[in-house]
Amino acid sequence: GTGINAALYPSDVSVTGIDVSQEMLDKASRRLASRGVRNVLLMQMDAAKLDFPDNSFDLVYAPFVISVVPDPVAVAKEMKRVCRPGGHFVILNHFLSANRVLARLERLISPITIHAGFKSDVDLPAFLAQAELDHVSIEKVAMYWTLILCEKRDSVEC
Repeated sequence: GTGINAALYPSDVSVTGIDVSQEMLDKASRRLASRGVRNVLLMQMDAAKLDFPDNSFDLVYAPFVISVVPDPVAVAKEMKRVCRPGGHFVILNHFLSANRVLARLERLISPITIHAGFKSDVDLPAFLAQAELDHVSIEKVAMYWTLILCEKRDSVEC
């Protein structure tokens, strides 16, 4: 993305930020430079096909990503792949409401939101099953967002 969260990370950790769009990375680079952030490396790559070796990161975080990528399941599987055993990966995203009335509305507006680049109807249980994620916790954050925490238990499973 545009690096809006990058200044919030502790300065004593190394952060790698990715985006498929060079334009977004350019915005992020300018934002980081203006805020004096020096611990973030920006790289252009597809989140569904990461160029990192297996078990590369202690923590993998995807805020507001799952509903904007063409293949959310592939992204989650890549997050799990590049996370080291004992590490964590975290997804913060909107998922289809458990409330039947709201879910119906989200499905109705989905064709419109897709044109804006956002899927409003990603089904959480289906997503977890398809991505083979064994979550540690799922927490509602505010009214609209869901925070999913996973721990990679070994080199094969989450």
